[in-house]
This record gives sequence, structure tokens and C-alpha cells, in this order.
Amino acid sequence: MKALKVDHIGIAVTSLEEGAKMYEAMGMKLAGVEEVAEQKVKVGFLPIGDTEVELLESTDPEGPIAKFIEKNGGRGGIQHIAFRVDDIAKALEALKAAGVPLIDQVPRYGAGGAKIAFIHPKATGGVLIELSER
Repeated sequence: MKALKVDHIGIAVTSLEEGAKMYEAMGMKLAGVEEVAEQKVKVGFLPIGDTEVELLESTDPEGPIAKFIEKNGGRGGIQHIAFRVDDIAKALEALKAAGVPLIDQVPRYGAGGAKIAFIHPKATGGVLIELSER
């Protein structure tokens, strides 16, 4: 397994429109908004260089982003860092073989048509890491 690059940084926000304003003031433009019903989230992407800032707004008060914001005192913040891999199934196999605890044993659907899977934060010093295959 080899991580190819930082695919995106996921930032939880209470509102995509409000959250995007500061990034737009820095010259970034919201490239699209998509709802990922399975994850109870609305996602907006702000391309920068060869990566993206991904803003995440919860669509459900019981969803993972709403819970993250609640745990963070009602504020958003960096929710995850995503690394692009060329073959997510092989990456998950390699991590399992190395004894790395995973949240996802098999890839699932993510925004932008990506296959994604999460590594458990107990394996990463508390950081939620997403693997992404586009």
C-alpha cells in the first residue's frame, strides 16, 4: 500500500454557505455541493492546488458530523484527513495484515464517486484518517 497524496481535508461546519465564505475570501471557489445520504452529510468541495478542502454539513442531528460538532462545543473543525490510494481494497488488506484497526473493513461510497474507508483513530494518535480511491 502506498498513499499517493493528500486527497482532501474534511472540515465540519454548521452551514456550508457560511463555512465557505472565509475560503472564498481567500480566492477559493466552491466547486459543487453533493449530499451523501448514507453518511447523513452535505458536502462542498473547494479545490486548492492538487487537493481540496471538503466542507461537511450534517443533514441529520444524529449523524456523525452533527455529533462531531456537538463534541467540539458546537463548533466545527478538522474532522478528517483523506489520503488517496490507487487500490483501496489492497490498501485495506495491507492495513488489516499489519494489525491496524479499521472502521471500514470494505470500501463504501463517498462524495464525488470515490470509494472510501476509514482507519480507526486509535491507530493514528486520535486523527480520523480516510482512504480514498477515485
